[in-house]
Amino acid sequence: MDWLLRLRDAPADPNIAGAFDNWLRASADHRKAWALAVKTWQVMGQVPPAYEHVWGEAHEDARKPHRRARKPWRGVAVITLAAAACVVAFLAYPTILLRLQADYVTAKATTRTITLSDGSTVELGANSALKADLSEGRRRVTLLTGEAFFDVTHDPSRPFMVDAGGMEVSVLGTAFNVRMSSSDMSVELARGAVSVFYDQPGGPSDMRLAPGEMVEVDRASGGMVKSHIAPEDIAAWRGGRLFVNDATIGSVVEQIQRYHPAWISIPDGTLAGHRVTGLYDLRDPDRALRALVQPYGGTVREISPYVRVLSRY
Repeated sequence: MDWLLRLRDAPADPNIAGAFDNWLRASADHRKAWALAVKTWQVMGQVPPAYEHVWGEAHEDARKPHRRARKPWRGVAVITLAAAACVVAFLAYPTILLRLQADYVTAKATTRTITLSDGSTVELGANSALKADLSEGRRRVTLLTGEAFFDVTHDPSRPFMVDAGGMEVSVLGTAFNVRMSSSDMSVELARGAVSVFYDQPGGPSDMRLAPGEMVEVDRASGGMVKSHIAPEDIAAWRGGRLFVNDATIGSVVEQIQRYHPAWISIPDGTLAGHRVTGLYDLRDPDRALRALVQPYGGTVREISPYVRVLSRY
């Protein structure tokens, strides 16, 4: 599954393709493992991955009789691999569902500029997804995940609405940034005026912003906090920087994750709960992680090229 994900993320990389070929030829067990991984991917409904043709060959090899006695550990290995494949499928399901809903999607460390039918532009941040519904009587977009900077064309007859995880931003013509994560959401206003509405269980909250202001919404409590932000820090991610204001390390890690090729884990709840304010370099995500946790005695451990663990020890 690790090879499949690597090939999927970089299908044109000759180094990865060459390393995969060497691995595949090294053992018949490797070919069988690859066959199971591809089959699992197909069951999940994904598009055929690179090197899918190998599955058919491996499947034929698996059907041929073997003279050697079956080794007891192989049954355990197959069960373990199948269990791992099921876990990967379970974890990938939300991503697949998200892609089915979205009109526009970006990959990790990749941004995209979109021009909507009304002339408004959207800069979609890394690992983000957006759904657009622009018709004669309405202009409504849904930020499904991630971050986006909107530069909205003025149209008094059709207010521009952005829905982000239950937070609703209403404008006529303005420029602003919207970010959402699992724990909080924020709006940063560069130009014009916006109204931010959040329908929380304890009762709805409404707030208006002026240029140079931002609001952060806590998804758990529904609390809304307004503060000032320097113009150059609004949507700083467009310049390869990440600006955070009194945010938890856990939520900042979630943002950096969109720019890091490795999976980042922070099992230490105390470290994840510390709050920070600062500017971090998204062009060097490992450096950003170190700068994030070092003030609290944290360490970034590189378990493999595809795993980082943040801890205080």
